[in-house]
Amino acid sequence: MNATTTTPSRTVYLSKRGRKEYKKAISKLEQERRKVIAGLHEDDKIHNHDGRLDRIERLARLDAIEVEIEERRETLRIAQPLPQKKSNGILNSVTVGSEVELIDKGGDHLIYQIVDGVEADPSNGRVSAQSPLGQSLLGKTISDKISWAGLRAQTLRLVRIS
Repeated sequence: MNATTTTPSRTVYLSKRGRKEYKKAISKLEQERRKVIAGLHEDDKIHNHDGRLDRIERLARLDAIEVEIEERRETLRIAQPLPQKKSNGILNSVTVGSEVELIDKGGDHLIYQIVDGVEADPSNGRVSAQSPLGQSLLGKTISDKISWAGLRAQTLRLVRIS
C-alpha cells in the first residue's frame, strides 16, 4: 500500500450515529477487500492477457480500498464527540451537533442536524457545518432570520435549537 495518512489540521466531530456509520462502512470495505483478494487468487491461475488485465484492475481496486479503510480508521481515531448540550437540553445558539427547526416563508418546517462535513447527508437531514447553510446557522439564536442562497435565495426563521 502506498498511502500516507495525514492528520487534518482541524478538529473532526462525529455523532454516535456518524461513528456507527463509519464503522459499518469500514466493515463493508473489509468484506469487499476479502472478495478482491479472493479474485486475485483466482487470477493467479489464469495466464492469458485478459487474466493479467483483470489482475491489474483488481490490484488497483485493492489499493483504493486499502486507502479508504485507512482514511476512515484515521478519521475515527481523531474524531471528537459532538459538543454536549446544556443540562436542560436547550442551547442558546446553534453549534455543531445542534438540531435546528426552521420555517420558510411558505410555512414549511425544516429540521436539520448540524454535523461535521465527514458525516453530512442533507437528504437525511444532516447538514455540514462547513456548507453555506451550516455556516449561516452557526451562532444563530431562536427567532433569528437566516438568509441562504441555496438552489434559490431563501430566508428562513430559526424556531427551535436542541
